[in-house]
Amino acid sequence: MIVLASKSPRRKALISEYLTSDFLTYNCDIDEDLSLHLVDPILIVRDIAKRKGEFAYKNFNKEDIIISADTIVYIDKTILGKPKDEDDAYRILKLLSNKTHYVATAYSIIHNNKCILKHVISEVTFNELSDELIRQYISSKSPLDKAGAYGIQDNEKYHIIKEYKGSYYNIVGLPIEELLESLNEIK
Repeated sequence: MIVLASKSPRRKALISEYLTSDFLTYNCDIDEDLSLHLVDPILIVRDIAKRKGEFAYKNFNKEDIIISADTIVYIDKTILGKPKDEDDAYRILKLLSNKTHYVATAYSIIHNNKCILKHVISEVTFNELSDELIRQYISSKSPLDKAGAYGIQDNEKYHIIKEYKGSYYNIVGLPIEELLESLNEIK
């Protein structure tokens, strides 16, 4: 059985679309703040993904395939999490306006006492965002549950992103191409 150790609706949709519709989801109740002492965004995201996977693995059979992931948006080593509220979303989007930032997703796959832990980094450059566009985007409520206060999948409607380099699906929240390769390695 495949177990997705994540409550992210975007990760669920990606697994369902590109891997299988026959999987379980499991909410890992870990304290992500325990990883913040690592300071570097890549080390933090890797540690969180690993701890989520280990937490889930303890609650399933070793034959099950546990997939966990975490995504961090950062600019100049400053991590931009999910906004606390609409004002925080505005602050984050204003900070990202007309700048380049990075999205790192780490994922872990645990199966039969073997673990693969990898990460993928994508580069995203925003258009210059007017206050009106930011307010319109925030009123859609879409930015409120996403790290960095945006979803690349909203770009067609809101035109917030000028360009990106790297994996589109990494920016959504799960680098599906790399994940599929890793699944072949662990079986």
